[in-house]
Amino acid sequence: MKSTQSIEIRDDLQRDYADVFTPAALAALEHLAPLNKDRIELMERRLVRRRERHTAHQPIEFLGPASIIAGTDIRVADARAGNFEGSSIPADLQRQWIQGTGPAAKSKGPIERSIRNVAYALLSGADGWMFDGEDALGQTSTMSLDNQRNLRMAYAADPMFLDAAEGVAGQMNQWAEGFLGRAIISDWREQLGFTTKIFRARGLHLDDRQVRESDGTGFSASIVDAALYVVANGEQLRQNGETICLYLPKIQTAEDAALWNTLLSRLEQHMGYETGAIKVYVLVEQLEASFQLMEIRAALGKHFVGFNTGRWDYINSVADAVAWDPEFINPNIQAIGMTYGYMRNYEDRVRRAVNTPDQNGNCSLWQGGMEPNIPVGSPEGVAASMARAVAGGTREQSEGASGKWVAHWKMVHIVRPVWEDAGQDNQLGREFPALTYEDSDATGLVQLEDAPLTVSGARDLMSVALQYGNAFSQGMQAAALKPADFFGDDDVLYLMEDMATGEIRVSILWEWLNKSAVFTADDAPSGIRAGDPFTAEFFERLLDEEFAKLMAANDRDVHEDSKQTTLPIVREIVNRYVRSTIKLPWYIDLLNLNLENEVLQTGVQRIESFVHTFQHEGKRITENVDF
Repeated sequence: MKSTQSIEIRDDLQRDYADVFTPAALAALEHLAPLNKDRIELMERRLVRRRERHTAHQPIEFLGPASIIAGTDIRVADARAGNFEGSSIPADLQRQWIQGTGPAAKSKGPIERSIRNVAYALLSGADGWMFDGEDALGQTSTMSLDNQRNLRMAYAADPMFLDAAEGVAGQMNQWAEGFLGRAIISDWREQLGFTTKIFRARGLHLDDRQVRESDGTGFSASIVDAALYVVANGEQLRQNGETICLYLPKIQTAEDAALWNTLLSRLEQHMGYETGAIKVYVLVEQLEASFQLMEIRAALGKHFVGFNTGRWDYINSVADAVAWDPEFINPNIQAIGMTYGYMRNYEDRVRRAVNTPDQNGNCSLWQGGMEPNIPVGSPEGVAASMARAVAGGTREQSEGASGKWVAHWKMVHIVRPVWEDAGQDNQLGREFPALTYEDSDATGLVQLEDAPLTVSGARDLMSVALQYGNAFSQGMQAAALKPADFFGDDDVLYLMEDMATGEIRVSILWEWLNKSAVFTADDAPSGIRAGDPFTAEFFERLLDEEFAKLMAANDRDVHEDSKQTTLPIVREIVNRYVRSTIKLPWYIDLLNLNLENEVLQTGVQRIESFVHTFQHEGKRITENVDF
């Protein structure tokens, strides 16, 4: 274990990853380290606010227009009116019709294999690629460091990366000629320069697993990710005329954004860059953020370029924010699309916020949500799934999005034509009604609509929650999943899922159990009738049955070596999370606590320690207990 002045690095990683933990990177981490205290205090305030709202049954409200945004000197009213200095959109972000998402590393493989992830991304034809350090990147072993190493090597055109890219290009063209009837890469070297490179750091709520303060205090994963990425790649990107661009996840408030702004400004100052050299998109994944969109833009100032409207994480945040309300019960997860009740109103606020000009007339980008489909399955299944994907993109484009996300490189050339046919680089400044801040706006952000709540929906929630937790524990934080009832049915496609899918599924199961949700349809095989409640007995039966299906599944769907190791631990996590009478904030907390652990008894002890600490002390255990 190596220690600098205020931080220490686990085991021999400073030596083994000397190309990541360079002297320049360590100096940047030291420069930013004082912000970890601010981050911890901010997260404590977040938990206190959450607990007080749940206790008092208090809905989220808009900020008072005369108040000052915490961490800034900006009045809320000025932020809403655009009286702040924002950012113009750099040339390489002007057209982002399709952004692909995924990590730059694979689990449990040599660099030559792992770095192929970057090649697939940069050869995909996506306008931008968000290399993920967060929801889609496994956190076992040293994957976060492998991710950083692979990006540095790829951006610098390391010979190992170029060898990988040449081989990947041939494979991609072979697939495209069979599926699309044409090659998609003519000159692979030239193609590597087409895609804008973007990186998603981990959220403020997460501790790093390899770095901590010298006194043992957990250290911000956000600081580690941002510092390592910018130090390693900032100069290379700038020399190439490319923008240093990050995605910022899980921001709940403008105060969160203000801390990020301070972090980025200090990093720019340390690197000798001008203020605003680092640009950021913000993922609107939290209900509270929808109440403070213009305030978030203002707090990030010259750094901010756009919002992204995701789905799963946002649904999870709504369920969490109104966990206190017995009348708020989500339906089947499949029913909660972007045109459903509160999702429709959320999307509308985002598009109005980005098209509100700042004091210099600058508007911002709106990147639409995720397309998780993969075109692999029966011809009928693929055709139906691809039609839905194109229809989703068409709807978002017509609503004003300048582009959207896809979770797999094969989807780029299927969805991109929606924006290509429209022909506009972006939809900056498109006219929409000004944002309003009335009681009806707040109510709309938690608006439910009639939709099914069924046994098959419950099985979907349970099966995917278990599968995802198991994949995460095996180092595959992005995984192709579908409910166990459809294993072997090629008409039902696998979806590329990340941590958000696990979060929302256990959250809705908690909601259904703790609010006694009522089924809306008969289900003869299970003996459930319309009007029956979702009981603890039925939850236990569901858990047993869906777990048994996974234990009986073949290695394609559930790795054999997980059935006696990580899968039983995940079962205990899901069981404890859903049965807890006090809703726990994050599924990922319990998964992180058990990374690298394959002993069920140890897992049970860690789960109980977490639940007890949160229930009695109001604190999350977020540090790496195996450090």
